[in-house]
Amino acid sequence: MSKLRVHNFCLSLDGFGAGPHPDLEHPLGVGAERLHHWIFDTAYGRAMSGQENGSSGLDNSYLVAGDQNIGATIMGRNMFGPIRGPWDADDAARKWTGWWGEEPPYHHDVFVLTGHARAPLAMQGGTTFHFVTQGPEVALQLATEAAAGADIRLGGGASAIRQYVALGLVDTLHLAMVPVLLGSGERLFETNWRAAGYACSGFEASEDVVHVQLAREA
Repeated sequence: MSKLRVHNFCLSLDGFGAGPHPDLEHPLGVGAERLHHWIFDTAYGRAMSGQENGSSGLDNSYLVAGDQNIGATIMGRNMFGPIRGPWDADDAARKWTGWWGEEPPYHHDVFVLTGHARAPLAMQGGTTFHFVTQGPEVALQLATEAAAGADIRLGGGASAIRQYVALGLVDTLHLAMVPVLLGSGERLFETNWRAAGYACSGFEASEDVVHVQLAREA
C-alpha cells in the first residue's frame, strides 16, 4: 500500500521551513538558502549539480532514502513558484514552469495544490505537473493512482505539510534541522501534532544536521 512520506524537509532551529518575503531572487525566502547548504556537501547533492566527490555518511544516506520507491510527488503552490493569483493574470504566470528548468528532477507526475485551475504541464524527462484545485485529499487520491503502488513524496512547503498532518494523512516525516535562526518566515509547527497522532520515531545527528523522524501512530 502506498505511503505518503516527507523527506529532507529543512527546518531552522526556531521552527521555520522558509524565510520571509519569497520571490524570484529569494525562492526560499530571505536567508533560508542557509537551510540547504549541508545538502551540497554530500555526494548526492554534488551529483545533482554535475559535480563529483562529497560526503557519503549519514546526511548522504538520508538524501538517498528520500528518492527510494517514490512514484509521485505532491507540493504546494509556494514550492512550485512565487507566482500568485490566476495563472493567466500576466505573462509571468502564463510562462512559469517551476524552478527546475526544462527537465525537472522528479521524472514522474507531480500534483500542485492551488486555488487556480491550469492545464497539466508536461516537461522533459517524464515530469508532468498537474494543478489540483479540489484540495489535499483529492490530490493524494490522484497521486496514489499515478504512483501505481509506489509511495508518494510530500515535498512541501510548510503549509502543504501542515494540511496533510492535520488530516492525519502523512505516514512518515524526516525533518533536517540545521543550526540556523531565521527569526521569521513560515513555521512548520503551528498546530498540535501530538493531537493529530504523530510522535518522534528517530533522532540522530551528523556534524551539520539533526535528523528527526516522525511517524503517525496506529
